[in-house]
Amino acid sequence: MSITRSLIRAAAALAAVTVVSVAAEAQGAQRQAPASPRDSLSVAIAGADIKVNYGRPSKRGRVIFGGLNDMKWGMVWRTGANQATHFTTSKALDFSGKSVPAGTYTLFTKIEENGKWELIINKQTGQWGTAYDASQDLVRIPMTVTSNNPVQEMMEITVKPAGKGGELAVLWDNYKAVAAFTVK
Repeated sequence: MSITRSLIRAAAALAAVTVVSVAAEAQGAQRQAPASPRDSLSVAIAGADIKVNYGRPSKRGRVIFGGLNDMKWGMVWRTGANQATHFTTSKALDFSGKSVPAGTYTLFTKIEENGKWELIINKQTGQWGTAYDASQDLVRIPMTVTSNNPVQEMMEITVKPAGKGGELAVLWDNYKAVAAFTVK
């Protein structure tokens, strides 16, 4: 009888350990970071509060520009991942003579193999990143593009002071695309 009780207790203990182990493993799977986590930035430049909220995809050994299905040369790219990238400014900005009033917008980028990229500031907001509506474009801004930079594994958007205003930059893979602006 004591051997039977010992076997039953051992089986119960083993079952309990298995349940705890499976639960812990499931919890760990839920905590795994998303492939393209959301990020945001907030800066003050010349009295303007500028915010960007975007998804940060990773290179993960892939050919990015010209290689991914939604990033072929000549296409409009969502400038991030998943939900559309949102850009907010508290004051009007001037991008090389193209005015962007205070407000919230969505960013897209037309990518060209020849380096003639355009930052597209679009009036539609709240949509999934691939839901691009060209009729909602506010302005298209030429970007200065370099492609001999160190590889950037995870896409990043920066907004930094420069000159009499600032620069919005998109960095990913070995590309860096910059659009300069002044605050009105």
